[in-house]
Amino acid sequence: MKTTVDLPESLLRAWKKKAAEEGTTLREMWEALLSSALHPTRPSRVPKRKIRWVTAPGGLPPGLDISSRERMWEWFRTHR
Repeated sequence: MKTTVDLPESLLRAWKKKAAEEGTTLREMWEALLSSALHPTRPSRVPKRKIRWVTAPGGLPPGLDISSRERMWEWFRTHR
């Protein structure tokens, strides 16, 4: 079910930041919050998402300079 909730901008920003730090979504945080309100004795635990790291042999492409964000983005723009 979908619904609309009117929240202060600062609260929503802080909540989005917390979700990102915990590796979860706002939806999962809503579910945990509502579940804990309905079942206060049950501990609410928001599951963390696992990140699967992928590595590839070969290192950086020739000419890609990651020491400068500007040079890195310039390389991306010119090597599409």
